[in-house]
Amino acid sequence: MRDNDISRRRLLGTVGAAGATGLVLGAAGGAATYAGGSGDTPTTLTSVGATGIAFHGEHQAGITTPLQACGHLIAFDLAPGAGRKEAAALMRRWSALASELMAGRATGDGDTGVALDAGPSSLTVTFGFGRTFFDRAALVAQRPPELDPLPAFSSDQLDAKRSNGDLWVQIGANDALVAFHALRAIQKAAGDAARVRWQMNGFNRSPGATGKPMTARNLMGQLDGTRNPKPSEADFDKRIFVPSETSGTKYDWLAGGSYAVVRRIRILLDDWEQLSLKKQELVIGRRKSDGAPLTGGTETTELALEETRPDGKLVIPDNAHARISAPEQNGGAAMLRRPFSFHDGIGADGTPDAGLLFICWQADPLRGFVPVQRKLDRGDALSAFIRHEASGLFAVPGGARAGEYVGQRLLES
Repeated sequence: MRDNDISRRRLLGTVGAAGATGLVLGAAGGAATYAGGSGDTPTTLTSVGATGIAFHGEHQAGITTPLQACGHLIAFDLAPGAGRKEAAALMRRWSALASELMAGRATGDGDTGVALDAGPSSLTVTFGFGRTFFDRAALVAQRPPELDPLPAFSSDQLDAKRSNGDLWVQIGANDALVAFHALRAIQKAAGDAARVRWQMNGFNRSPGATGKPMTARNLMGQLDGTRNPKPSEADFDKRIFVPSETSGTKYDWLAGGSYAVVRRIRILLDDWEQLSLKKQELVIGRRKSDGAPLTGGTETTELALEETRPDGKLVIPDNAHARISAPEQNGGAAMLRRPFSFHDGIGADGTPDAGLLFICWQADPLRGFVPVQRKLDRGDALSAFIRHEASGLFAVPGGARAGEYVGQRLLES
């Protein structure tokens, strides 16, 4: 048994406590020690580094996990000639690897050492299957209809090379080196079974930067996620996770899972920043300072959609983003938005290649993302300032039980 394994177990036994969802292992007292390798002097960790997320559970981690400071999205295609057998072996390797990484442990003799003294830092690794995976793994009969291709939207300017994919992996952590370490390990473990199709990097505000938890801001400076459904709501699981009633059908492998829609949305920052604060707020329908509706109150106050000004015009314009995307305007359609911002450099013309890696979770994308995006596509004032450049839809199985790997119920059905 390695010394760092012993130290890691002591760490989790000393500072770990099951969170409300049974997934989070957090540091008590704000600090703990972690030995990064045999003979090393233990490193003192704050609660940021010591906090771990359990790999096994009813749902995969990275869906309801609080937003992390940095993340990577990576899609793979199965290699030519690879099929169900190779896919099963790959998911077995990746699941074992993710379990070690999320516990903050080194990954064996081939470990790069990048994250030796960092602790788990709330790392999550989440796996999903794209529509084409089922063709290549000879599992078409088990492919759910919810994985049918998303409809085309008039505002789309999609790059096929950066869209879709057989397999999708979402990595998030509160330490950039921990996230990169996981990305590199996942890529290397793909071996000859799968090839990288595309990869994207993102970031958020670091947890703990504010005195109390706050809704994240995007690169427009707007609060993003105000109307997200909350786990405390009675219908949360029904909206976000595939129901257990799926059990006993050919789709039972997806029970407890979810669907992720992934969109790379470039924000035309130069155009947006030319608007006055007042005009920006009219485009969104909310105050920029605190996210409250233009009709007043706080961030969580309901939109007063019928309220008018003395001149008879709506306070929240009829094309405001908040109005058009509101669940009550879309038959109750709801999705859990869990994005990262991105910045991939500045072009020759001086414009930043920056925006939002939009990720939303729902039990059924045809009832979640699609109706809302259709409505936004028809008249959202924000559309003039954004560009949808890549897209993907992935079925994300439920969490692996102890001794299982993610997707086992599909691949061994």
